[in-house]
Amino acid sequence: MKKVILGLSALCLVITTSCKEDATVKIKSENVAEAADRDANAGNFPILSFDKMEHDFGTLEDGTPVETTFKYTNTGNAMLVVSDIKSTCGCTVPSNWTREVAPGETGEFNVKFNGKGANQVQKSVDLTTNTEKGKETVRIKAFINPSSTAGSASITPIQ
Repeated sequence: MKKVILGLSALCLVITTSCKEDATVKIKSENVAEAADRDANAGNFPILSFDKMEHDFGTLEDGTPVETTFKYTNTGNAMLVVSDIKSTCGCTVPSNWTREVAPGETGEFNVKFNGKGANQVQKSVDLTTNTEKGKETVRIKAFINPSSTAGSASITPIQ
């Protein structure tokens, strides 16, 4: 046991005395300046501001396709990156979005809705971004009149 303790003590002594250089000598001043700039901007996120958070298509006949455009502005101090846009279902299709928006600039995307459903319908569209939240959501809605042929099927007798 004494030999183990003596051996560990000797190893610790060798480790602590083997570092002859001061670690501050190895630090490059340009890396320090770059790290300081990075740390100063670490809290600067882009801020996404929409022209509207929801679009109401009003009353539609069942199966009537419609489309709208959402516009957004980067009101933050960093570059806004919109990496993906998805909807909650296949009947709502986002497309043609501006992927990068500089501070103070505006971008947009289109949303197509196939107008299927019955009564009040609401769909969400989620944007994956580099904002502080990481995800932004807008909505579309419409009142769909049920198809007039759905309940009026007639039976023709066979003669």
